[in-house]
Amino acid sequence: MEIANVAQVANVPNIYYPYLTRIVDIVDETDDIRTFRLQFSNLPSGEKFKFRAGQFGLYSVFGYGEAVFCIASSPTREQYIECSFKKVGKVTSALRRLEVGDVVGFRGPYGNYFPLEDMVGSNLIFIGGGIGLAPLRSLIDNVLDLRSQFRDISILYGARSIKDLIYQEQLCEWSQRGDIDLVQTVDSLPATSTWKGKVGLIPQVLTTMNPSPENSWAIVCGPPIMIKYSIEVLRKLHFPANRIVTTLENRMKCGFGKCGRCNIGKTYVCKEGPVFRADELQNLPESDF
Repeated sequence: MEIANVAQVANVPNIYYPYLTRIVDIVDETDDIRTFRLQFSNLPSGEKFKFRAGQFGLYSVFGYGEAVFCIASSPTREQYIECSFKKVGKVTSALRRLEVGDVVGFRGPYGNYFPLEDMVGSNLIFIGGGIGLAPLRSLIDNVLDLRSQFRDISILYGARSIKDLIYQEQLCEWSQRGDIDLVQTVDSLPATSTWKGKVGLIPQVLTTMNPSPENSWAIVCGPPIMIKYSIEVLRKLHFPANRIVTTLENRMKCGFGKCGRCNIGKTYVCKEGPVFRADELQNLPESDF
């Protein structure tokens, strides 16, 4: 049975009622970004939590509030979900104080998802910046678990500095695979660095990579300015706008279009996104995202 939210499980007509999850692992990705692995505590016996790559949830510390993050793990890894968050406010600071064994509330999954079925049989290029690798990671691992269904896979990932790169253990694993082309870049380096990757902004490195648009999809996530200029590069490389996909997390709060915080014009990111094609973004007020 596919579960939409905990209200169905608990048989209560309350869309605000959270799942209970327990922290089973914690990884410090950078000085201010942490990843939780969460297992569900109150699913009925035999049930599994179902979601699609690209969807998000609201993670809560009881007594402090909740914050929106993507689900950073693959739907094929059904034993758990993962989230990565940066310490920026009250809720994320409270999350940061939690330890293995503590309980986190979770509402979701919400939003739409990456069009994985449409990508089957195609070349894929993933373009991520900073913590924007988190939603891409969900799809990347999903694709790698179904590797035979896709053609060439390239990953371009960058951050401001080496210490800002997340999922470094997984980046190492990807770099050692013979069926992935991984390119890493940082904006700048100290003179004494032994970095062997690229140096430069992601759109610049993307231009030099010059990926072919033939039978290809590009999936982009990162800071808004990076998304904007990366999409511009992809369009110059003749990628069709309907085969360029990105994901936004624009001030989402409630998860289902009630609070009005995430709207871009008449579009609610939490309901009609967070995944959008480039041709859909063309119809949105640019100044709002």
